[in-house]
Parts: sequence; structure tokens; C-alpha cells
Amino acid sequence: MDIKKDILWRVYLCFIAMIVLCICVLGRAVYIQRAEGKFWRGMSDSLHIKSQPIMAERGTIYSEDGNMLSTSVPVFDVFVDFAADGLREKEGKRFKENIDSLSICLANLFGDKNAGEYKQLMQQAYNDKERYFILKKKMTFDQYLSMKNFPLVRLGRNKSGFIVDTKDKRINPYVLLANRTIGLSRQDFSKNVGLELTYDSLLKGTTGQRLMRYAAGTYLPVEGSELDPVNGKDIVTTLDTYIQDVAENALMKMMVNNNSLHGTAIVMETATGKIKAIANLGKQADGNYIEDMNYGIGKKTEPGSIFKLATLMSLLEDGYADIDTKVNCEGGRKDFYGLKISDSHLGTYETTLKAAFAASSNVAFAKLADQHYHKEPQKFLNHLHKMRLDISTEIDIVATSGFPLIKKATAKSWSATTIPYMAHGYEELVTPLHMLSLYNSVANGGKFMKPYLVNEIKEYGVTIKKIEPEVLDEKICSETTIKKLQECMLAVVQETHGTGHKILMDSAYKIAGKTGTAVTAQDNKGYNKSAKVYQASFIGYFPAEAPKYTMAVVIQNTRESKLIYGADVSGAVFKEISDKIYARYLNNATYTTKLIVDTSINNAIGMKNDIQSIFGFMNIPCTDATASGAWRNVKFTQNNTTMYVAASNNDTKKIMPDVLGMGLKDAIYILENKGLKIALQGKGKVISQSLVAGTNFINGQKVTLFLN
Repeated sequence: MDIKKDILWRVYLCFIAMIVLCICVLGRAVYIQRAEGKFWRGMSDSLHIKSQPIMAERGTIYSEDGNMLSTSVPVFDVFVDFAADGLREKEGKRFKENIDSLSICLANLFGDKNAGEYKQLMQQAYNDKERYFILKKKMTFDQYLSMKNFPLVRLGRNKSGFIVDTKDKRINPYVLLANRTIGLSRQDFSKNVGLELTYDSLLKGTTGQRLMRYAAGTYLPVEGSELDPVNGKDIVTTLDTYIQDVAENALMKMMVNNNSLHGTAIVMETATGKIKAIANLGKQADGNYIEDMNYGIGKKTEPGSIFKLATLMSLLEDGYADIDTKVNCEGGRKDFYGLKISDSHLGTYETTLKAAFAASSNVAFAKLADQHYHKEPQKFLNHLHKMRLDISTEIDIVATSGFPLIKKATAKSWSATTIPYMAHGYEELVTPLHMLSLYNSVANGGKFMKPYLVNEIKEYGVTIKKIEPEVLDEKICSETTIKKLQECMLAVVQETHGTGHKILMDSAYKIAGKTGTAVTAQDNKGYNKSAKVYQASFIGYFPAEAPKYTMAVVIQNTRESKLIYGADVSGAVFKEISDKIYARYLNNATYTTKLIVDTSINNAIGMKNDIQSIFGFMNIPCTDATASGAWRNVKFTQNNTTMYVAASNNDTKKIMPDVLGMGLKDAIYILENKGLKIALQGKGKVISQSLVAGTNFINGQKVTLFLN
């Protein structure tokens, strides 16, 4: 009996223990589910779900005339998962059946390998069960469309293992055109430049997001989890592709022929400050020229004689001189506190300030500036500040090294020679855009416009922001001074002694401006004779009587350059650009067409609409004497041109039509529709036909037309 109780007690004890264990397990499960469930579910999701960005489409940069200057195009990277279940099922039957034809298609499409090489490559990857085999990178859209229909690929991702990763590639359809100003869009944002950098926050849009869950060996999108990207906004610039192309080509031609180092040409719309073109070219180690730096906006140099406009404006505003003031140039060479300043052409003595400006006398401007500002340098510096030559141009683009350097009177480097040297363009560093803005204010009657490159911001084709011209200073100087400055700038080209006369005078319109030839140092070797080179400049506006465009051309020459002077180098580029701009946009001359009667053939036959179109374009008066029929016989008289209805050539009878006086196109149209075969002799209009009009002919008969 005691043994029985002992056994039962042990059984009950085990049973109770099992019940307690079950209760603990159940309690723990409830605790994990209720108390820790959120934590473990998050842990599970983090292992099996990942967030994948959906890149927004970057906005496009347009020219003012509607052409794309920078845009995004899709490129495709193709990978193959050779361990995909669909590809390997039934011992890889699907792969083996399609590998030969697929290899042939890939070889034909890309042309970089033959079919055998493609087959061997993919066979090896299949044997190694590569999960992310790179087949091809940066495929074009056309290549992608073709590949979608290839054997195996057309079966879809799960059965073929083909994975396509789509990316955007930034391109400039015009390649070199304003490339540095437009900028580049790289994955490394810190290396972007130009408008692509300045307006990156607008162009890039907002990145979307998609949740991807890992299942069956691959990541699949979680339905309903997408956060759509917001595409970038479009930028419409002030650039004109025609003017930009003209500026780029003219600058390139001069620099190649003259073996120059680097240069820039900037065209500004006088009334608004819009930059219509900006070309920047730099010579590379291989001798080619590319847009490697924004020399117009970001490169500050000693400007040389183009700075004399600032000195002249200061002297006139302070009343220290007038354009008729006599100044002794002392033969073109004078000592200033131990340093000599010389003119490029010696021999000039007493002359007027206007003539000194036209002839670009360094001595004249150094003398007058030293005479009046040596003891009051701050007065001269205040004028330069008023001209905004010591502050940012405020142009809407990021450009390094573009801040000017105008010495302060308290600077350690200030000396007795600073004022005379500053007066003719040395001991200060400014960008071509600074000088262009100053010259533009003179062309614009004293109104200083802010230079800018962007017209408007668009979103899905709708303008959301319009950038209007901005006046930075309503009057940079007095009206009297402006007129005198304009007169002096016109003399540079119009007067025979002007430095720009030889190159720029023979235009159909008037140009006003200033040449500049600055001595610069190359390779940090100083200004010694063996190392010095010349920077050639010309800044001006046209047409001088009603300025529409202001332009700066600044070119850094080398020691090997044949031409060095501002007029010969930059003036020639200026003229080529301005001539083409004037011919396309500013030449409003009207032409009248006088009809000269051809006595040998005084009539013509053709389609009514064609004749009316031609005569309308040539502004020739013409009277239509009838309202019926599509063909007209034109009779020329001394005072008028009359169209009469021509004999019908559209009937189905086999009667030879009259094509005398017709052009070849119309004659062939009529005769071939009649079923005739045509032989030709000569060029011009039909003066004779081998089959007489009105006679019968048979289908396929040959007729010879004589043209003259």
C-alpha cells in the first residue's frame, strides 16, 4: 500500500510540474505577444524589410528661346540573377534553350563581343550561380527597348533572372555651348558648378520612398507603401542659343588662330541686364580648348586700359576735367615717383582728354588722376564703390574667386604710385563681368542693372516664379557725364586716331567702346621682358545711337601669340559677334523688289497657291483674273502681274497638255499623272516640248522637255 501511494505521489508531482510548465510557457508567449510584440515585430521587419529611395526626375535647364541646355535622360544597368529559381528549374532547361540565340542578339546589339564570348561569359556565371552578374551598364533607351524583346529576357524577371536598374544621366545637348555656366550635375554634389549647383535645390526635386520586403530570395515592393517622388522644377535661362553659338565660335576661332591661353565673351542685353551669351574657353595640355572655367564671372585680373572709363567718369563727376581739357602726354612716357609709365604709341604731346581716351594714353590718365587724387585717394575710391567695382556683381550663379580686389588707402601695399597705376588699369583685380556691368550702365543712360542668368522657374510647364530686371542704381553719375562718356567711347571707333577705328569702323551700324591691352605675368615669373604676356580686351555696345547689347571680350594671350592688342584680338571677336547679332535681330531695313520682265519668256504656269505664296513673299503685286481652277498662267506686264486660268491639265483624255513656261516640278507632276515618260535637257523653265500641246498620245509614250 505504501508503495502504491509513493508511486501516485510521484505521478501527481510530475503532472503538476507539467501543468506549471505549460502555464509558464503560455504566460511567456502571452507576455512576448502583448508586452514585447512591438519590439520583436520591428526587429523582424528590420531584417526582412528595407526602404528603397525613388529618385525624382531632375529638372531641365532651357535657353530663353526654348532649347534644352541641360536635361536628364534614362540609362539602364542590366544585371542577371543566375541563381533565380525560374532560370534553374528543370535543370536549367530554359537557360540552355535560349543561351545561343540570346548571345547572338547581345552581340548584334552592343557589338563589343561576339556571340561565342557572350555565351561563354554567361555560361560561366550560370555555373557559379552568380546572383548579381553585371551584363551591361549605361545602356541607352533604344538599346533597352531592343533587349526587352530578346530570347529569355522577354519571359520576365522571375523566369529569366534579368534585372534592370534605371538611372538618370545628365546631358548637355549642345555639348560645349555655355557648358561651364550651365554646369555639371554629378553624384558628388560638391563637384557641381554653374547653374546646376546654384539652383540644385529646385532642380533635384524631392526623393520618394518605397518599402521592399524580402521573400522567395528577392526583394518585392510592399503594396501601398510608395511615397512618390516630386520631380524637379525647370529653369529657363536668359541665354539665347544663337548668340551663344556665335560667341562661342568667334572666340574659338580667334584663340586657336592666335594660340591664346584663355578667354571669355559675354553679351548682355543693355536695358535689362540679361546675359544673352557667355563663352569661356581655356587651352588644355593637348592643345584643345574647352569650357574649363568661368573666366567671365570667376576670373579676376588687372583690367588694363578698359579701366580708364572709371577714371574718366570720376574726373568728370568731380569737375576736375572735361573732355576738351588739354593734357600734355609728354611724348608718351613719364616718370611717376621712380616708376615709368609709357603709352603703347609714343610721340603724343598736348591733346584733349577725349582724344587721349580714344588713343588710350596711359600717361594722360595717370597724370590727371595723380594730380587730383594723390592727396585725396579716398575720393577716387568712393567713385569706384559707386560704380560697384569693389563688391559682388550679385549675379545669380555660384562662381569662385569672383570677388574683386580694390586696394584701400590704408593698405600696407598702398604707395605713391598706386593712384597713377590704378588710373590706367593696374593694382586692382576685377572680373570681366564687373567691367561689363559698368560699361552697360553708361550705354543704359546711367542706370546700373543687375546682371542675371535665369528668367523664370517652371513646374510641369507652368511658371511659378518670374525673375524681373532689377535696377541696382538708378543713376550711376550725372546725365551730363553719361553723354560725355558716350561721346568718348564713340570716338574710340569713329575717330581715325581711335584704337578701335581700324578694326571696328566698317560696320553697318555704330559701335562705341574701349580697347585694353594689359601687361600680365605668366607662370608667376613677374613682369620681366621674357615672361610678360598681354591680356587683350574690348568692351562696348551697339548700335551706339540706341544701344541694345553690351559686350565684353577678354582674351589672355601667350608669348607665342602673333596678335596682342585689344582691338586686333578682342575687337575682332567683338565685331564678328556684333555683326551677326545685328544681322539677325536688329537690322530692320526694308527691301523692295522691282520686277524685271524677261522678254524671252514673258509668262509662267504653275499651281495657284504656289504662285501666290512666291509673289507674296517677294512683295510683287499680282491680280487673279479668275476664281476657278487650280492652275494659273501668269502674264507679266510692266506695271502689273495678272494670273489667268490655265487650260485644264486634269482631264483623263490622252491629249498632250501645254507645259511651256512651267517649272520642272509642275511639268513632271502633270505629265507623269497623264502616264507619260519624261526625258530632260537643260535647266530652268520649260521652253519647248517634243509632243505638241493638243495632240493625242498613248500611255507610256516618251516626251522630251527642253529647259532654259
